[in-house]
Amino acid sequence: MNISIGNDHAATAYKFEIIKLLESKGIVVKNYGTDSHDSVDYPDFVHPVAKDVVLNKAHYGILLCGSANGVAMTANKYKEVRAGLCWSKEIVALIRQHNNANILCIPARYTSIPQALKMVETFLETDFEGGRHQNRVNKIPAC
Repeated sequence: MNISIGNDHAATAYKFEIIKLLESKGIVVKNYGTDSHDSVDYPDFVHPVAKDVVLNKAHYGILLCGSANGVAMTANKYKEVRAGLCWSKEIVALIRQHNNANILCIPARYTSIPQALKMVETFLETDFEGGRHQNRVNKIPAC
């Protein structure tokens, strides 16, 4: 499995811990995020992750910033992306089960690193339920 990850300055420590977790599971990680705490523009790190997901270069994406709103908004500009902003593992399960999310967006300023790691594990372990949800997912792209 391949996962692309991107982050801004608010989530650098989170990203490094998530990469450790993913690599311990044998997952190949492409790091597009900043490795610094110096201020950066989050869209610069979102676009490569979203493109990898769209082009099937990554099975999933993980994006992190302070609130996760900016990264989610940017990623969801791509028709094939379904990025979900999550603050608990329960919400993560729902974005996978009901929305077939392919990018997980985590708000670093509103979750702890242990919470974020649990959310990543839930994202990877939860399958899309299909069925009645598939018709709804099919209606998401606007153009």
